[in-house]
Order: sequence, then C-alpha cells, then structure tokens
Amino acid sequence: MDSLLKLRKFEVVREHLTAPDGSAGTREFVMHPGAVVILPLLSDGRCVMIRQFRPALGIELWELPAGTLDVPGESPHDAAARELEEEAGYRAGTISHLCEFYTSPGILSERITAFVAGELTSTRQKLGPTEQIEVEPLPTAEVLEMVRDGRIVDGKTIITLLRWQMHRGFVS
Repeated sequence: MDSLLKLRKFEVVREHLTAPDGSAGTREFVMHPGAVVILPLLSDGRCVMIRQFRPALGIELWELPAGTLDVPGESPHDAAARELEEEAGYRAGTISHLCEFYTSPGILSERITAFVAGELTSTRQKLGPTEQIEVEPLPTAEVLEMVRDGRIVDGKTIITLLRWQMHRGFVS
C-alpha cells in the first residue's frame, strides 16, 4: 500500500490488487481511524440534537453529536463520552452500545460505533476553534419525523435513530 496523502484525520492510499483473472490493478482508498455517534436521551424523553455548520457543504445540518477516534488508545466508549461533552455540553451516567456500521466501504475504511447515552447532566460545550454547533433538545417523535420528512439528511444520524427505533420496537 502506498501513501498518497497523510493528514491529521485520514490518509489516502493506493493499493496494488490482483483481480480474479490474474490481472493487476490499483485502487485508491481513504483510511480513517473510525468514529462514534451518540444518541443522548434526556430523562423527560427528549433527544439532544445539534445543528452544525458543515464547511464542506456550506450548510448547517441537524445531527447527533459525533466525532473521530483521534485520541491515541482511546476506546469508542470513551470517545463517545468525550464527544458528547465537547459538542453537546452533557455528561452521561450511562453509555450503551447500539450498533456499528461503515459509512462508504467502497472508498473509505471509516467504521462508526453508535451509542445511546442516558442519565445526562448538563455541563458546557468544549468546541474546537472552527466548530459551529448549536444544541437543541427535541421530542424524539419530532426527531423521527425530521428523518421521515427529510430535514435530517446526515447518514450517521439517520442510521443511529432508525436502529434505536428498531431496537426499542417503537413505530410512530
């Protein structure tokens, strides 16, 4: 595997492959350390959502708190706790594993681990210098309606909310 570009959060590599017929070829991939997404649930049943400006798109998206596994040796569970406080300003008493998924396996190695966080205590956000995030707790029924009507278009948020809905057996 040849490194083409190495940056802080990912690396672009070229791999030399042999096809089933024996011919040689190459493919380029983005190698990513992985990420976490957290579904924070308040005791009154509301879900802590964030509105985050995404410079790559030039727009603000509705999302669940999330982040990259960029601290060496940090477990996904610990990254989820850290990201929840950094982005949403909440500390969780419980963090439970929900599921894992790949975001775009044809070109990207990123694997996201989803968690559900409960017993939340309000702290304060610890945003990075370029992060633009507004926190807004919303009723879970409204959040699921936002998935249904297309106001939520972030893939990791949609997958996490729908997997949680399926896990709970809740259909509205």
